[in-house]
Amino acid sequence: MARIILFGGHGKIALLAEPLLTERGDSVTAVIRNPDHADDVRATGAEPLVADIEQLDVAELERLIAGHDAVVWSAGAGGGNPERTRAVDLDAAVRTMDAAERSGVRRYVMVSYFRSSRDHGVDPGDSFFAYAEAKAAADEHLRASSLDWTVLGPSRLTLDPGTGRIDTAADRSGSVPRADVAAVIAAVLADDSTVGRTIRFNSGDTPIPEAVAAAHA
Repeated sequence: MARIILFGGHGKIALLAEPLLTERGDSVTAVIRNPDHADDVRATGAEPLVADIEQLDVAELERLIAGHDAVVWSAGAGGGNPERTRAVDLDAAVRTMDAAERSGVRRYVMVSYFRSSRDHGVDPGDSFFAYAEAKAAADEHLRASSLDWTVLGPSRLTLDPGTGRIDTAADRSGSVPRADVAAVIAAVLADDSTVGRTIRFNSGDTPIPEAVAAAHA
């Protein structure tokens, strides 16, 4: 049984990942900002923890993370305000990485997006630019850390039912159900061969455990 702390615990992907993890016997602490979301989280089998990650410093985050076996970052500002996007998608994310290092919790799974890269190519005038910049910098910080990291790069997210199958070989972004992203989170946490790898994926034909095991960095 793994003890997992998941940031962004009331997000659409998180609410699909939490029951997959708890049903297999993992213990999940789901960090949420709004206490009104606690019952939704408990219904998945996870334990809600109300905390505002924008306000917590590294020492405070270290206390939250300590005692767990893995960190999953699935939080996000949701676009819109560039300052808040940077505050959550970059600054808060980086603080959790630094806190994980300080607490000795080495396993860290980042939910990013398919095109995340310093060479993302998004026009500075595009409303998506702030997010692209923040995610690229956060992913880079994680890769440079001493953590046992995995960066997940799902393509355009849909609300379609999960298929349990993905494609990690495509070099162009397509789409993928959020339910399958949740299943990928669960799969990489159970597969140490995914440490130190960036896994970009679309919907596909390969069963998820097989696909993540074979994915190249």
